[in-house]
Amino acid sequence: MTDVPMAPARPRRFYWSVRREIWENRAVYLAPLAVAALVLFGFLISLHGLPHAARVLSGPKPATPDEVAAYGRQSMVLMTPQFTPAAILVTALIVAVFYSLASLNTERRDKSVLFWKSMPISDRTTVLSKAFVPLAVLPVVAFVVMLATQAILAAISSAVIAANGIDPGVLWKNMPTPAATVLGLAYGLLAQALWYAPIIGWAMLISAWAKRMTFLWAVAPPLGVCLVELVAFHTHYAWDLLASRVKDGLAAFTVGGLGKAPIHDVSQINPMPFLTDPGLWGGLVFAAAALAACVWLRRRNDPI
Repeated sequence: MTDVPMAPARPRRFYWSVRREIWENRAVYLAPLAVAALVLFGFLISLHGLPHAARVLSGPKPATPDEVAAYGRQSMVLMTPQFTPAAILVTALIVAVFYSLASLNTERRDKSVLFWKSMPISDRTTVLSKAFVPLAVLPVVAFVVMLATQAILAAISSAVIAANGIDPGVLWKNMPTPAATVLGLAYGLLAQALWYAPIIGWAMLISAWAKRMTFLWAVAPPLGVCLVELVAFHTHYAWDLLASRVKDGLAAFTVGGLGKAPIHDVSQINPMPFLTDPGLWGGLVFAAAALAACVWLRRRNDPI
């Protein structure tokens, strides 16, 4: 009797499903890398003003209002490496949303869903592997690109400042400690992935349900609810809920998660306000329900 080949174990099927998603969606890593390259290019163009900014900040403290304003402007020039991850972060969020909107819709439109359903991979594994990309893979990619970009910019800044006879310490004293940078970015990206999970779940649900115009179907119903509430009841609770879901995820990178000052030291990281927020757990329940609905829809929907 010949042996019947067995289907690969579940973890291996999940692993290869994630690999397939990355192979087919290279924007997951190419978009953050492209933005990092643009940031580096713009920074290199602005290097001529770096020595002057370092001299201003290493000189006497400002006394007049004009000197205070000039000091603030030069401080922003010197702290450019600290702010550049924001561009990479926004890029990763945009890629995550548009990837989710296309994740289940594209395979139905190009009929490739028929081929993948013939493989020994369940609908649940497929949906979870697609959700894994924006919720886990993209944050890791963003984390690596952010750290690499900050390290390159900081090294170039230090070399330019030292070459002009100025102590590079003027740069480092205005930047977070390396431990705060690494842990702050890691914690912030993890918190963001959890906070934005319902947005990813909603986008994938629309992708599994809609036949076309997934972006419109994802945006129109929530905005319609906000408009009806405003016109009928003259309140804006739905809008406040949507706004908080979008903007409050960025607060994870600030002291105590309060959205006021960026983290400069490891001791300023406080996850308790985030972990005890009812909005976090309500959003995770919604995301789980949305992914379960995606599995149900993928099992029953035909190609478009």
